[in-house]
Amino acid sequence: MDPILTSNLIDIFAVCMLLTSVLAMASTRMRPLIRLFILQSFFLSAFEFTVAYSHDEPHIYIMAAMTFVVKVLVIPRLLQYIMDHIKVEEKMVLSVGIPGSMLLSAALIMFSYYVSEPLVATLATAERNTLVLSFSIMLIGVMMMATRNKAVSEVIGLLMAENGLFLGAIALSNGMPFIVELGAFFDVLMAVIIIGIFAFRINKSFDSVDDRLLRRLREE
Repeated sequence: MDPILTSNLIDIFAVCMLLTSVLAMASTRMRPLIRLFILQSFFLSAFEFTVAYSHDEPHIYIMAAMTFVVKVLVIPRLLQYIMDHIKVEEKMVLSVGIPGSMLLSAALIMFSYYVSEPLVATLATAERNTLVLSFSIMLIGVMMMATRNKAVSEVIGLLMAENGLFLGAIALSNGMPFIVELGAFFDVLMAVIIIGIFAFRINKSFDSVDDRLLRRLREE
């Protein structure tokens, strides 16, 4: 594959990941939010595959396959299972409205560019442009966790931030050591399972997974 085409594909997949994060901030319903996470994870898997092909790194091929299996297939099914069994309301309650979320997302992207630009200038790899995008995705994921009141939507914010972290790790070093990557995937999968258990318990106690109830209890 032509190196210029490979570099362009790397940038395109990274930009598509950022776009899915921005669209997720504009989503007000749970199932489309899960589908956006699936799409973002698919773009991450495609990004990893392209980097693996470009640098001939076998362990990144394995990472791309694990991303597809765990984040595109397994975790979304777990989230759907949680939603179906605790009867999560489809519509989300937003602490910050859609216009405000879009403005905050744009501000975070500009902040990411300002912070990352000195580091990007020192890198010579084809993936250096994705560093700014990865930082933006992480910050938007954290913002989603802070501005969405459903436990499941906060989990998706965490998972999207983690996708940004993996994107940045590949941009900086062409991937972490394989044992670290394997441990990170295991941790993410276990985190989703544990959060699912807590969601069941919260729903059983409060008939809702809206965390505003827990915040009011803490304030009292």
